[in-house]
Amino acid sequence: MPDSRLASILCLDDFESAARRHLPRPVFGYVAGAVESNRSYRDNREAFDDYRFLPRVLIDISRRSTQTSLFGQTHSVPFGIAPMGIEALYAYRGDLVLARTAARAKLPMIMSGSSLIRLEDVAADSPGTWFQAYLPGDPAQIEALIARVAAAGFQTLVITVDTPVPANRENNVRTGFSTPLRPSLRLAWDGLSHPRWLFGTFLRTIVQHGMPHFENNYATRGAPILSSRVARDFADRGHLNWAHFARIREIWKGRLIIKGVLAADDARLACDHGAQGIIVSNHGGRQLDGAVAPLRVLASVVAACPGVPVMMDSGVRRGTDVLKALALGARFVFVGRPFAYAASIAGEAGVAHAIELLTQEVSRDMAMLGINTLDELSAERHLLAQGQPRPV
Repeated sequence: MPDSRLASILCLDDFESAARRHLPRPVFGYVAGAVESNRSYRDNREAFDDYRFLPRVLIDISRRSTQTSLFGQTHSVPFGIAPMGIEALYAYRGDLVLARTAARAKLPMIMSGSSLIRLEDVAADSPGTWFQAYLPGDPAQIEALIARVAAAGFQTLVITVDTPVPANRENNVRTGFSTPLRPSLRLAWDGLSHPRWLFGTFLRTIVQHGMPHFENNYATRGAPILSSRVARDFADRGHLNWAHFARIREIWKGRLIIKGVLAADDARLACDHGAQGIIVSNHGGRQLDGAVAPLRVLASVVAACPGVPVMMDSGVRRGTDVLKALALGARFVFVGRPFAYAASIAGEAGVAHAIELLTQEVSRDMAMLGINTLDELSAERHLLAQGQPRPV
């Protein structure tokens, strides 16, 4: 039976307004929030507007397919689910919800290291899930965490490198969200005024699984979300460097991907140090305000690392966004916030609906462009940058 909560959801942006109503203000603010003045957050979307399509006509597109291959594996669509922290705070068992739905849809989901569910539980439930790590500051702790990820059965490890220090998330504070969460009358009222979230997500989690902890920052269990230790757990990465990445390459036997690269020179260094894939990302505008939108530097990163799959996230909301990124050289794109909103309002059904909406858009837009396979896309043939006439 169709979920009535999804009847009015016609595109990914519609999930945001629905989640704003469903989630308490601090929780929604955490998901939606960016850093400082939101310059990078805005530019992530505006960058897509700087390109226009050049569609071709009278081409038989009746046999088109959204399938693509990545690392030798065929996926039904050229997009996956980006890592999002504390997912289980805004959707009941959120990481499992995302991983299960992604597996059924035959697309990759990246589990966040800042999750509140044990990585072992997700790996056992959905073996194809990727794991994204925020590295501890101590080499021995790094090696212990990598060993834990390997023992759980993950085959793909994503190392996020754009968080040397905690970002200035003043916008989160303005909505009432803090790290750690601090009980207050306002926080209590925010929960009570959103009863479906309170009983269906938060209290259900407390009753069935106890107080949520940061489960995967280290080889051992981290701090509970209300503990003052949380800030300390996220504050010791300032001295991490390429030598640490090289050491991970030595001990990690699976696929190694680096996430958070924007400069072509860093992409070359990543490849030199053993990265097998690169995710061009500015963390969804949540780290350095004013950091360039990934789409603007995507082509330069692709050129810097021939033969290495380059992916991107940050700002993808439409099928046209997916196709623009692929035309500029991305092998794959990842989408974050809309899937978090979808999980929050309708669980697995919501995530499946979001996947289907974006899949339909990609397929429809391929038809409009006059292509049957994603390999036919190219910037030269299908894109025109704003203000730049097409060469004759």
